[in-house]
Amino acid sequence: MLRVTGLYTYPIKSCGGLSHDAVDLLVRGLRDDRRWLIITPDGQFVTQRENAKLALIQPAYADGMLQISAPGHEPVRVSLDADADGVATRRVVVWKSTCDAVDQGDTIAAWLSDFLGQSVRLVKQADADGRLTSTSHTDQPAPVSFADGYPLLLANSASLADLNDRLLARDKDTLLMNRFRPNVVIDGAAAWAEDGWTRLLIGGVPFDSVKPCARCEITTIEQATATVPDYQEPLATLATFRKQPKGVMFGQNIIHRAVGALHIGDRVEVVA
Repeated sequence: MLRVTGLYTYPIKSCGGLSHDAVDLLVRGLRDDRRWLIITPDGQFVTQRENAKLALIQPAYADGMLQISAPGHEPVRVSLDADADGVATRRVVVWKSTCDAVDQGDTIAAWLSDFLGQSVRLVKQADADGRLTSTSHTDQPAPVSFADGYPLLLANSASLADLNDRLLARDKDTLLMNRFRPNVVIDGAAAWAEDGWTRLLIGGVPFDSVKPCARCEITTIEQATATVPDYQEPLATLATFRKQPKGVMFGQNIIHRAVGALHIGDRVEVVA
């Protein structure tokens, strides 16, 4: 029987994640998932591709606010309300999308700039922003946060186990699932079975499995240290058996077709 064994959100895009026993599934995706974004002064999004130290920025909830911490810095807090205390509404760019966002102020901007060693600001997606998923792989686009392209990423623990076996066979270190930054991790399926899924029920909520996820160099970054132990892995090993025209694949981009909540232990049913 397929079950949910991991639930994760990443409130600030490309920064540390939070593990949940249960989490609300809202219109854009899991609650607060990738709703905040670090940008350059001209509004371009910043990820671990450009600055690996983002991995060391850890969000948490504290006293009804989002608390942000990093090594060598006192924690700082920002409002959970996208439109509260926003200094200015900004237009920001995430890949091909231009989005409405609310600047979170000079204090957090200075804090982040000092830690990252570059001039940046923090914004939160405006409640009224209308960003949608691409129609390239679905004729039913859905609202989405600052995630790369789709509301949630699903990963199969058996697929990671198979990848780790292949890494060991090549005398490479094994990896934790956090290298792939999933939202939902499932157990009980055969390795790579997710490739054949198109429709799912997770805890009774319907999902479309839209496309496999092409992986980038962020997967080479050790999330606990922001270092790159092996500049080729896991991409080199994935390329030996998971290469497609648009890259090497791990995980599935999924779109929920109803709101609700997900829980550890939820049953996963493959509908098609």
